[in-house]
Amino acid sequence: MLTRMTDEDWAVVLEVFVAARSRRGDKGRDDRRFLEALHFFTVHNITWRALPAEFGKWNTVWKRFWRLSRAGVFEAFFEALASLSRTAHLVQMFDSTVVRAHVSAAGAKGGSTRRLWAARVGASRPRST
Repeated sequence: MLTRMTDEDWAVVLEVFVAARSRRGDKGRDDRRFLEALHFFTVHNITWRALPAEFGKWNTVWKRFWRLSRAGVFEAFFEALASLSRTAHLVQMFDSTVVRAHVSAAGAKGGSTRRLWAARVGASRPRST
């Protein structure tokens, strides 16, 4: 799909992903499609609902991501991938976090509500030297 990874690379990634997963619960249907959905989500910076239908239902992908992230699977996955690399010690950061402000942060009133009259401002001394 988008990753341009060879089938040999995918075989390694899927092997590490399967090893990093929990042994409990449902294992998921198609790990490669799930990982490609996560890649599409992060590369295109979209909402979960905007995920194309070719990846399955967006809610199913989100639930699986949420469960795996809470279980620490992705941390184990990235550590296992890094241990396979000869250049992993050169990588400074591997993160795709997006921080968004709350809706009310965009136009909320703030600051001092006290206003000085123009006449008083002109008559007052400067407060700094």
